[in-house]
Amino acid sequence: MGTNESCASVNNLRDLEQALKEKDRVIAMVYASWCPFCRRVLPVFEKQAREEQRHLLLVADDEEHVADLYGIDVFPTLILFDKGMVVKRLDGKPGIGLNDKQIADFIQSCPLM
Repeated sequence: MGTNESCASVNNLRDLEQALKEKDRVIAMVYASWCPFCRRVLPVFEKQAREEQRHLLLVADDEEHVADLYGIDVFPTLILFDKGMVVKRLDGKPGIGLNDKQIADFIQSCPLM
């Protein structure tokens, strides 16, 4: 599992499950490196982690194992986990993805305490 001060990253189900055990509430962005919409918003997500001083999680899912498990059809998708359970999510729109404001609004609407 890779990490910096505000935004950790995982690239497999085992590491995702471990990350979800380490904190009760986790906001994750599930993305694929081949997705142009994901590449565009990765810096936005990382900036939100720094500015909001939150520990967010990037979940690289090029083989789509996480997508299959959580029923994700469009990348990127934001998910709020509480004790490992999905409590809120924001799915990207086909052919559009997510925009900066949607990401910021979702993160701000999810208290981590």
